[in-house]
Amino acid sequence: MATTAKPAEEDLLDYEEEEETAVDKAAEGGENKDVKKGHYVGIHASGFRDFILKPELLRAVMDCGFEHPSEVQHECIPQAVLGMDVICQAKSGMGKTAVFVLATLNQVNPVPGEVSALVLCHTRELAWQIAHEYDRFSKYLPNVKVGVFYGGVPIGTNRAALKDNCPNIVVGTPGRILQLVTEKNLKLDKLKHFVLDECDRMLEALDMRRDVQQIFMATPHTKQVMMFSATLPKEIRPVCRKFCQDPMEIYVDKEDKLTLHGLQQYFVRLAETEKNRKLNDLLDALEFNQVVIFCSKVERAIELNRLLLMCNFPSTVLHSRMAQETRITAIKDFKDFKTRILVSTDLAGRGIDIERVNIVINYDFPDKSDQYLHRVGRAGRFGTKGLAVSFVSNNEDAAQLEQVQSRFEVNIPELPDQIDVSTYMSA
Repeated sequence: MATTAKPAEEDLLDYEEEEETAVDKAAEGGENKDVKKGHYVGIHASGFRDFILKPELLRAVMDCGFEHPSEVQHECIPQAVLGMDVICQAKSGMGKTAVFVLATLNQVNPVPGEVSALVLCHTRELAWQIAHEYDRFSKYLPNVKVGVFYGGVPIGTNRAALKDNCPNIVVGTPGRILQLVTEKNLKLDKLKHFVLDECDRMLEALDMRRDVQQIFMATPHTKQVMMFSATLPKEIRPVCRKFCQDPMEIYVDKEDKLTLHGLQQYFVRLAETEKNRKLNDLLDALEFNQVVIFCSKVERAIELNRLLLMCNFPSTVLHSRMAQETRITAIKDFKDFKTRILVSTDLAGRGIDIERVNIVINYDFPDKSDQYLHRVGRAGRFGTKGLAVSFVSNNEDAAQLEQVQSRFEVNIPELPDQIDVSTYMSA
């Protein structure tokens, strides 16, 4: 094992060194048989019934109303259920979570006291959501136990759960999982499936990458590794490969194009002092199921939520300073349609999946183009219609808007006076 003083890449456990540059070039040229690129289509000829899934899983899928897989599911699930290592990049809202949830549930044969699958993600809210998806799809698999562990909860609660009712599938954040592994409360010696969701976020940050690696080294040499993200920069792909053995690499849609089908995108040029009035007008004028409004800072999110409540809008707020239990309750209430407007920092900008959200408003423009993609991807998920409106109030915002349009090869026009409801609201 490398010392922590060495570069992060050297920290990674190398099972097989490979010519990473050559692999990337092959991926770009389409020469590598294990690299797949595709495009989104509305409906595929195949349905979930064509996959090799347990009857109990298929029944749960049908209960959720899913019949036809998305492009990423169509490409990934047949490989994943066979135990193949997978690295997958696909745009937000295309059902990546269902790929690894179904693949692991299909392969896990629960043994009491043994953890068979581990899913790591970068935020507590995403961990809670993934665990909820496991609960949803395992409803007819009563012997499969799922546990979720993250910070902000007394670690004694996690220790007791592992001792008294050890889950077969564990979902969690790297910091808390590493602590439980280091204490030997969480034993991963029987692990068969290792999953990283939003893997670029965990592998870009060196401290989180070290945590992930230490957890990885506590697992058996032979296991399935699956990695997923909406954005997967080319400099991170070699890092991903070091965790895998001969992975199937799937990149759905051209990486530099912002192709969120059904999502209408606009911007509004205005002064900072005009934002509240414009937001009020939009919420009055637009038809919506649910709305997510993004702010750049915690204080701004709190204050904006207070103003919306004063104006009698059904709003709630989500940010990192809230107690963990309060954060989870806020997301759960929003998912359950108890509130229709969520004001949030970037805490909800990545991975959080709320099916009814059809409008996203960037009250503060994001400072990175990747974050723009993740934010607006909260609307129009899984091919449904949606609307994204971004406020541009200074030169920095204008420069970021230009960067988004340039990088993703998309034209974002100014918001017109009238918008046809049918373009952003599904019938």
